[in-house]
Amino acid sequence: MGTPKTFLAGPEDAGRRLDQFLAARLQSEGVSRARVQQLIAQGQVRVNGGKARAASRLRGGEQVAVLGEAQRPPLRALPEDIPLEIVYEDDAVVVVNKPAGMMVHAGAGPTESARNRGTLVNALLHRFAGLSRVGGPLRPGIVHRLDKQTSGLLVVAKDDAAHHALARQFAERAVKKSYLALVHGWMKTERGTISSPIQRDRVRRTRMTTRRAGGREAVSHWQVRERLESPLGRFSLLEVRIDTGRTHQIRVHLASLGHPVVGDTLYGAPRVLKNVPGRKKTVAGPKMAGNVQPASGAVSLDRNFLHAWALEFAHPRSGRKLRFEQPLPPELAALLRGLRRSR
Repeated sequence: MGTPKTFLAGPEDAGRRLDQFLAARLQSEGVSRARVQQLIAQGQVRVNGGKARAASRLRGGEQVAVLGEAQRPPLRALPEDIPLEIVYEDDAVVVVNKPAGMMVHAGAGPTESARNRGTLVNALLHRFAGLSRVGGPLRPGIVHRLDKQTSGLLVVAKDDAAHHALARQFAERAVKKSYLALVHGWMKTERGTISSPIQRDRVRRTRMTTRRAGGREAVSHWQVRERLESPLGRFSLLEVRIDTGRTHQIRVHLASLGHPVVGDTLYGAPRVLKNVPGRKKTVAGPKMAGNVQPASGAVSLDRNFLHAWALEFAHPRSGRKLRFEQPLPPELAALLRGLRRSR
């Protein structure tokens, strides 16, 4: 809000709550009613020079002064008792198998907000006494990330020395990360490399794009593991290895080829897989993943078909090579089985 401001309550404001009055006056500056209530609670609002309460009713004619900014509480992640699948643990690192639907860490904002609950960091803080502090109070232990709707392997640092050593490996592209992705359509070749730079989309800020100049370098290598033809369409099961770790990298790279990841509606995948006209109808049995509509054979997946299945790095202390693998989670394996059965 910048400099102090003063507002005059008019006759039409008589009977109005103080917080409602100020929220309306400050709306153009993006100040919410909750923020106004913080200002009042912290003594940053005066009515005719005196203290104020959010619920006070105006009579009209008062001078309402906003003296300054409310002080936000320091942001930090809070422990939560959330189940974790630990794949490996020692005194320096932890390797976890993150489920789809879980954010790795909270975003900027008050830690008590619902969107900052249920994160991997919250679960880690409850489970482990010590994590590295390099990432700050919102990202303790976090060396790299996976998208919310991507499942799979992720390494966490328990102390600062381990964090720095792992970060160097990531920077030097010494960490090997492999994913399984089911995409729409058949790839034209059996393997390939995508090296299109990535940056945020100007219009849709939740998306990344390869279509703008000046993006950050991003390299993805893919190989076809299986081609599937089913009543729901053609699909390619890919193994994807990435040299870099940009936001949404695999998703935006594959979508740029015209092959979005199944379930990834942000990058053009359909919300529902439906029978292709002229093909035999799918028998949607109970083992088919997602939400199934038996009458039509339509299937929906409430996550992206993207799984970080293999992770290899050198132990940050001993230098010993460690490699971990995790099979597809049940919902993805079931969808794949269903597509294979329907051929």
